[in-house]
Amino acid sequence: MDNNKKPAAKHGIARIFFAFKYTMQGFLYALKNVPAFRQELMLFSVLVPLSFFMDISNTLRLLMGVLALGVLVSELLNSAVESVVDLASPDYHELAKASKDMGSAAVFLAFTAYFISFLFACYFHFCHN
Repeated sequence: MDNNKKPAAKHGIARIFFAFKYTMQGFLYALKNVPAFRQELMLFSVLVPLSFFMDISNTLRLLMGVLALGVLVSELLNSAVESVVDLASPDYHELAKASKDMGSAAVFLAFTAYFISFLFACYFHFCHN
């Protein structure tokens, strides 16, 4: 297979089908090759359903779900940035390091937002009964 050959552009329904196919390939790649994504996915596969057993508002439950997705999205984007940086510059470069560090910081901020929402949920569940 020629890795330098660009696939032909798709249009209409075919474009939608192939976009979904590529999305699933991205998920599978992340599941197989990105340990942090797998760990976060496993964590949220426990914490998100747990929120349905907590005595919290549906609004807070929705916020927690959206923030969990935000962590996963930021992890996928961070991993994509790291892959491209490694491909473009396998040698050490200060800008490559900065790019990777900023991607990591984005994941940290997303995770912090989720953690804050989780603390609020615990507070309302345990202290407001």
